[in-house]
Amino acid sequence: MDIFLQVVLPVLVIFITGYGIQKWRSLDIKSISTVAIYILTPTLVFRTFYRADLDQQYIKMVIFSIVLLVVIIMINKIYAKIMHYPSSIESGLILSTAFMNSGNYGAPIVLFAFGDRGFAYSVSFLVLQAIIMNFFGVYYAARGVAGVKKAMTSVLQMPATYAVIIALFLQIFQLPVSNNIFSAIDLVAEATIPVVMLVLGMQLAEIKITNLQWGKISYGLIVRLIVSPVIAFLILLFLPMDPLLEKLSAAMPSAATTTMYAVQFDAEPELVSSITLITTFVSIFSITLLLVILA
Repeated sequence: MDIFLQVVLPVLVIFITGYGIQKWRSLDIKSISTVAIYILTPTLVFRTFYRADLDQQYIKMVIFSIVLLVVIIMINKIYAKIMHYPSSIESGLILSTAFMNSGNYGAPIVLFAFGDRGFAYSVSFLVLQAIIMNFFGVYYAARGVAGVKKAMTSVLQMPATYAVIIALFLQIFQLPVSNNIFSAIDLVAEATIPVVMLVLGMQLAEIKITNLQWGKISYGLIVRLIVSPVIAFLILLFLPMDPLLEKLSAAMPSAATTTMYAVQFDAEPELVSSITLITTFVSIFSITLLLVILA
């Protein structure tokens, strides 16, 4: 109960606040998301990578993320083939289960659970997952219609990508940032997490579900919240790194961004939205249980 009150409840309260204000006032989420994507998140990413002590953990994190992604995609392909699902259903299941919400859900959970050190690591994981999701997520949503070209364009349009490049360039060549400029960066970076958490709550309030496909939803729920952390555990048996953060990150619910991809490319948006909403709700209990087990 202490873990729920200290770690999960504060995050849940902010999500509910965003959900409630959106249901009440129907705000323009796109404007707020644009500020978060183009100003807040790049600032936080820049600060994190500029201060980061780059080591082998980052290489291992890349390997971990790719292996986890490939295994979950293969599981979905095998399941879709067994069930004789069309490619659109397969794409919807991949979008719902292969990409976790490591940003506006995972990062604050890690912050409350592990403090600043864990948070810095989770922001690095957030950037990596965003790049992977922009490439593979767009690809599986488009399924060859926009494909690789659209995915590459999406990655290149993501401001956080350039924030990483600039931060690493300054760090490698030991080029300092003046204190007054960094004070401004610090101030903006501190606003990032609460804003993106509110945005997630608002996004969930916008999800409209009219046709619940419980068989597919149950499958997505199991893969995202149970199978994914089990796969993470198995990967970590062969890839020594910080096990707590990786297991926790792998157990996050479906990424809300995939809902936008599904709508844009008509990749079973109702199914993807349903799995996103339900995994987010169920994760309140599953994340609490996982934190108790890992404690």
